[in-house]
Order: sequence, then C-alpha cells, then structure tokens
Amino acid sequence: MSTGKYTLVTGGAGFIGSALIHALNESGNTNIVVADILGMDEKFKNLIPLRYADYIEADDLIELAEEESDYFDQFETIFHLGACSATTERDASYLIRNNYEYTKTLASIAVDKGIRFVYASSAATYGDGSQGMDDTLEDLHALNPLNMYGYSKHMFDCYAQRMGWDDQIVGLKYYNVFGPNETHKDDMRSLVAKSYEQIQATGEIGLFKSYHPDYTDGNQMRDFLYVKDAVAMTIHLANTPSANGLFNLGSGQANTWNTLATAIFDALKLKPNIKYIEMPEQLKGKYQYYTCANTDKLRSSGYSADGYSLQDAVKDYVQNYLVTGKYLGQ
Repeated sequence: MSTGKYTLVTGGAGFIGSALIHALNESGNTNIVVADILGMDEKFKNLIPLRYADYIEADDLIELAEEESDYFDQFETIFHLGACSATTERDASYLIRNNYEYTKTLASIAVDKGIRFVYASSAATYGDGSQGMDDTLEDLHALNPLNMYGYSKHMFDCYAQRMGWDDQIVGLKYYNVFGPNETHKDDMRSLVAKSYEQIQATGEIGLFKSYHPDYTDGNQMRDFLYVKDAVAMTIHLANTPSANGLFNLGSGQANTWNTLATAIFDALKLKPNIKYIEMPEQLKGKYQYYTCANTDKLRSSGYSADGYSLQDAVKDYVQNYLVTGKYLGQ
C-alpha cells in the first residue's frame, strides 16, 4: 500500500469493514474508497469517525465493474467484505446476486488488473464440521453448508478454485466475529451485543438449550474472534503476497456459550444469571454445535500476534464501547 494508489473496501460501513478502515487509518492509510449501501439503517454512524477519500454506493460500483471500467485502475488492493451476512436469509436469488455474482465480477477485474483481492468467505461454508474445518482442503465440494448464506459463500470458493485463482487471491473464513460497530446488524449482532441489552432490561442472559446428546445446555462451543484481531489478520494477509487461497480466521480456541455469557457478566461486575430457552424450530437442523479454527495456515504465513483472550476481548467491548455507546475511532 505504498504506491500512492487507493484501497477499495466494499461493505466499508459495515461491521468488519468499518473496523478494517479504522485499523488502516491507525496505520496512516486514508487513501480509501468506501463502497456500501447505507439504506435506511444507522450504519452510517460507523463511518463518521473514519477518514477516507471517497464513497460510492455499491450498486454504482457494480455498474462500473460490469462496464469493465478503467475506474478500477486506481486501486492497489480490494477488500471485498460487502455481502448479505444474514444466516437466516431465505431468498436464494438475492444471496446469489449479492454474495456470488458480485464477488465473481470484482474478482475477475482484480485478477485481470493485478489488484490484490481479499474477500470474505465464511466458516459457515464448513456446515456441521463433519468434513473438518481445514483451510487446506483440496476437495471443496466435500463440504456441506447448512444454510443458503453459507452455500452462497461456498459457491464462490469453488468457482475461484475452478478458475485457478487460488494462488492469486485471498479468501477469509471468518469465525464468530464480535466487537464494536455491529449495532446496526439487529438480530445478526453477536451474543455479546444482544446480551448486554438483555442484562440492562431483565438482569439475565438467554442461551439456547442443546438438542445434541454430546452437549449440555449452554455448552455448545464456538470459536469467538474479536473484531480487532480479525482485521489485524486481514491486513496481514493483504500485505503478504505469498499468502493466497483460503484462510481460517479465528482465535484457534473453542469456548462455550456459558463461558462467553459469564465473561459479559464479569465485565459488568455482576453475578452470572443465565436462562436456557427453546431454540427456534427453523434453526434446530441447521445449528453448529462446535466450531474451532485451525489457524496453522495463517500462522505459517507469518502472522504471529497473540491477540485478545476471550475475557479481555469481552471486557474491552463491553466497557469501552457498549457501556459508552462509542464507535471505533471515537
């Protein structure tokens, strides 16, 4: 990022996108073009503290892309984080347009023009994990995503492999990312954000009961990744030319929902008060009971930061952002 050219961040007003721009700003990079659809929600508030050169609506960007415009000649790096990230979205055509076709178009331009292309895949592509969660897996078609969101991401991963782009672009399989700047995501916010509101309203946190014989209530496990660590990993891979293909981005540790909930109460200096609730019927057959990122490939690329512990991450998020109402950069 030293040539004077620009960095494009799609989904730049969103959760991870705005956190990425904040981290780029912290490193002195303000030559950034933000693409997003601000719409009717309040994610524009994520952008207010940030410094960037220009903004373009995502619909206008894709029109330029489909015209094979020289607009893209100004970019050195494209972080393509814009997508529909709702795991409950059932409109398959909408997901294909937003998460598959859009990514194909931008990736093709980036490869043709020699632009560094870093895009968001998802750990949801692994489905129930029965085929493992291995980012070195050669037979991607062995994976079985549990929902249409995961499948839309999986479709592009497979397409990139068929096109032979594995050694030219970077796909990021984000695990359960949480942290500041996710307020606009409503029901798709992390448990930390939603539970903070529950505690304020009722003094308790509701966790789904388990319907799997190997897991007791609240002891389903996830790899929780703080957004500040997620963007540090993302920037590292963008700046490492030898790092290409798919990468798991997670903490490398699986923690239970009970552990996460307890950390939220601890950050608020409150005694844990957890209630177990019924899981919605539409989720029961699509629920991941265990996720944990194997980060060996990330580490072998030269990433050596220790990152936040779950307890420290939750404490930072709760005390410095949820309690204060602040955004990254404020």
